[in-house]
Amino acid sequence: MPSRTVELEGHIIDSGTMERCFTLVMDLGGHFEVEAFDIGRHEDEESYCRMEVEADTESDLREILHELNKNGAYLSDPSDVTVEPAPADGVVPPEFYSTTNHPTEIRWEGAWIDVEYPEMDCAVVVEDGESSDGPRAETRVLNGVEEGDLVVVGDAGIRVDPPERPRGSGGAFGFMQGGVSSERPSESLIGEVADALEEVQEQGGDVLAVCGPAVIHSGGADDLAALVREGYVDALSAGNGFAVHDVERDIYGTSLGMDVETMEHPREGHKHHIYAISEISRRGGLEPAVEAGVVESGVMYQCIDKDVDYVLAGSIRDDGPLPDTITDAIEAQNAIREQAREADLVLMLSTLLHSVAVGNCLPSTTKVVCVDINPATVTQLLDRGSAQAIGLVTDVGAFLPMLADAVLGEAAPKDGCGNDRGCGGSGTK
Repeated sequence: MPSRTVELEGHIIDSGTMERCFTLVMDLGGHFEVEAFDIGRHEDEESYCRMEVEADTESDLREILHELNKNGAYLSDPSDVTVEPAPADGVVPPEFYSTTNHPTEIRWEGAWIDVEYPEMDCAVVVEDGESSDGPRAETRVLNGVEEGDLVVVGDAGIRVDPPERPRGSGGAFGFMQGGVSSERPSESLIGEVADALEEVQEQGGDVLAVCGPAVIHSGGADDLAALVREGYVDALSAGNGFAVHDVERDIYGTSLGMDVETMEHPREGHKHHIYAISEISRRGGLEPAVEAGVVESGVMYQCIDKDVDYVLAGSIRDDGPLPDTITDAIEAQNAIREQAREADLVLMLSTLLHSVAVGNCLPSTTKVVCVDINPATVTQLLDRGSAQAIGLVTDVGAFLPMLADAVLGEAAPKDGCGNDRGCGGSGTK
């Protein structure tokens, strides 16, 4: 029977890595024999396992080794990675290696080098080191592959490093918790999220907020705007609808035609969002509208005033859209990818569509907080592969005020829109 020897090392017992690998071999119809097994004697000592894996055919063995590779197992006698040139732009060779979102290395000319920008479902492209910087490798989405790029094929010479259970409790961001709380967020949990925000700020890291229109509809805009104003949000990713309802609220005091303070529907309020788009378009975009005094408060106002990077990705159902909205899907995806690569902590706030888009670009090591009223949405997002995640099934309008209070204290909004104008400005077109 064809066989190969693979090795595992690290905190493979308490992280569940060894159990997953044993199970994978059996589920795929293979057999294994453990040749060496050294157990770490205390919580900070790593363990080691070497085992021979057998299968009925070479094809079955390749499938088993591929799955083991994704879970951190590597061949005992690794060869250099195999590459083939891309035959055309956007076309990869057959049997190309499809990446996980875990930190990954490839073996090139006898040395291991890191694959830059870990991201799931990508190809790995190698630059052979003719420059003074030496060889390098990076993930590349398929539409970003160019003719002649050296693309990794097969599983040889690839080493994946799945996240391990951190030493200690790990706090609210428990290892592979996937936990979903359906209760009102507790002060202790909010406090831990607030601590994470403050830690990222102190260390000079980046917080990315991914926002849906429900943030505006539910009354959470003041608190998010305050977090942006005080420097706790470094980038924002949203859709056209989020920005439209944010400026609608500032100009008319409504969100989707409903007064956000009284919950009443003013006459012709259903037209306010399209009027708001018209006002922004007339000025040429959000930034000129802010400079002209058309928009004087809200989340987008604070992003522009504090020079916070934002990406508004369009969709087929958008009204308008705003001039700032990116309507080319690939261009929008690339802009989101740049934000995701810089993020150390991501707040996913009541938007499945944009949270999935961002989640697809994140490495497994990035901390994620997911808040949505729909438990299925939270579960789906947490299952996308982050090893450090908190899921809350709750109204984002309850979550954001508590978070702002915990982070900002006296600087948190106390009434109205938290500005001298009052909520929603004059309420006239």
